[in-house]
Amino acid sequence: MTDHGTTAAPAAPPATHLIEVTFKGNRREFFTWSFPDPPALHAHVIVDADRGEDLGVVNATGELAAIRKAGTTHGKASPDQLRPALRAATAEDIAKGALLRSDEDNVRRRAIEKVRAQALEMKVSDTEWQWDRKKLTIYFTAEKRVDFRQLVRQLEGLFGTRVQMWHIGVRDEAKRLDGIGRCARQFCSASWLPELRPVKSSVAKDQRLSTLNPSQISGSCGRLMCCLRYEHEFYVKQRKRFPKEGKIVVTLAGEEKIVSNDIFREQVTLRGATGEVRVVPLAQLNHELGGEPVAAASDLATSDDASEFEDEATTENYAVEPPRGAETRTYPEASRKPESRKPESRKPEAMSAPQPQVSQQPQERQAPQSPQPAPPAQQQGGEVGEGGGRRRRRRGRRGGRRGREGGGAGGTPSGPGGAPEGPPDAPPAPPAPPAGS
Repeated sequence: MTDHGTTAAPAAPPATHLIEVTFKGNRREFFTWSFPDPPALHAHVIVDADRGEDLGVVNATGELAAIRKAGTTHGKASPDQLRPALRAATAEDIAKGALLRSDEDNVRRRAIEKVRAQALEMKVSDTEWQWDRKKLTIYFTAEKRVDFRQLVRQLEGLFGTRVQMWHIGVRDEAKRLDGIGRCARQFCSASWLPELRPVKSSVAKDQRLSTLNPSQISGSCGRLMCCLRYEHEFYVKQRKRFPKEGKIVVTLAGEEKIVSNDIFREQVTLRGATGEVRVVPLAQLNHELGGEPVAAASDLATSDDASEFEDEATTENYAVEPPRGAETRTYPEASRKPESRKPESRKPEAMSAPQPQVSQQPQERQAPQSPQPAPPAQQQGGEVGEGGGRRRRRRGRRGGRRGREGGGAGGTPSGPGGAPEGPPDAPPAPPAPPAGS
């Protein structure tokens, strides 16, 4: 018997679970599951896809799905509002999906024929039907931009559905098609690798792998293998503990050259001045160099260019050589400052006195306050200018020299008439008085 005065409590809303669903070609997306119990792993589910429904397989649920959504590339690119998973797939749904998978090879061949007919520079890698046949996705690779608008119109008319062209890279192509690598295992990108990070040639050089033959360190996609990044951090940390190859160090045996380093056995090969080669452990070499014991991995330097060995090498046991071009010069001019050699630093008294410049205006206007009279040559209107003044002075000196040569016994310089001759610019002497006066 129920109490009519009380009402039943409302039912709790169903819990929402986060699930990761994988599709053909290792394509993964995240959806919400609005049922009380989450689906089982590797179970087939029908999800709300682009403009329709699609069939997928559950890859992760719960906490693992949340971790993958926060740490994978496709998880970070997921929209804020996730689409829901509709229901669990039935046997008929699974059979319908298998039929579509078998028809995709035929679709790919017919798409390749259309591409060749239009002479497009692209390679059709894979095709994928949506479960409800409302969308057909064609994946292709190309080295440059391709105009495939006419191709899309032809394919939509041929298959009677919406066609989407998806341009992917060669590494994404290997991820979709899957395969076996040279390690006899499945491709990492197709099995477990969540993100395809770029691999540079410097990674191979750090591991002392030859880059002369790229095919030896390249995968099936033609790019450097993804596994080169797995141990790269170990190589970088280990090489920081060893001296650089080719460096000359001073040990208990004298000067020796670092020939090679074995980072796995932690041994160093040295060669002395006489050509003798010896192999010593890294700890013994650090002891001979007067350094500290081998540091732990947590104490390693963070810089790629400097190492702990290089820091220990700067001790008093090493002969420090000056850098090239820094030799000490002993000649006197070496200690002279470069400023004293500049022409601007010459003292004013050491320079020649400047010649006076004569203006073309009359002398009275140029220097009206000068108490001294102008030279007679300038008053007489002679040639004005610095050069003209020098020529007049030269003529006066020659005249004085000739007068001295033709002078009297007293050596007094005289002119042509025997009278003493004054300076060339002096006024003429007054005439002599008559003898009878």
